[in-house]
Amino acid sequence: MVSILESILFAIGEEGLDINQISNIMEIDEEEVSNLIDKLTTKYEDKDSGIELKLLGNKYKLITKAKNIDYIKKMTDNVSNTLSKSALETLAIIAYNEPITRLQIDELRGVNSSQMLRNLLSKGFIEDDGKSDMPGKPILYKTTNHFLDYFGLSTKNDLPKINLDDIEVLDDEDLFLSKYKEKSGIDE
Repeated sequence: MVSILESILFAIGEEGLDINQISNIMEIDEEEVSNLIDKLTTKYEDKDSGIELKLLGNKYKLITKAKNIDYIKKMTDNVSNTLSKSALETLAIIAYNEPITRLQIDELRGVNSSQMLRNLLSKGFIEDDGKSDMPGKPILYKTTNHFLDYFGLSTKNDLPKINLDDIEVLDDEDLFLSKYKEKSGIDE
């Protein structure tokens, strides 16, 4: 039975399966699935194994062990999977405020986010979450399971907690002076 679980998780790839799906496919109860998951997890704990079983985005997936990441990076050097600061900023805004409209994102970022949203949609980090009740019925955006996978999160609850009291907000004058000092090298 462990080999069946391993095979179906390998075949489904990065999409993964939740316990209920595995239970239905294998035609066994969820308790038995949990036991098989434990056995497979133990099997992959061997130091010589290059993969492990992880729960990401409420789905079980076979993933590469972190210790081998340098070799994976060499293999994928020609493919750019990095996200720009703008993309990360937009993703953070969506993750902490979802569902959210483009206009709300634009207001928080202070710039137009249309192109950034198109890029994040095409990479599978965000998705359409219906329409808002606001005038014009703008599209609502939310993060996807791919977003959770990419950042190694099981659920959105694993996002770092933000304490707004710890964030220092500069007014426009402070920003100007700070930039001026950087450029000119002048101290007060």
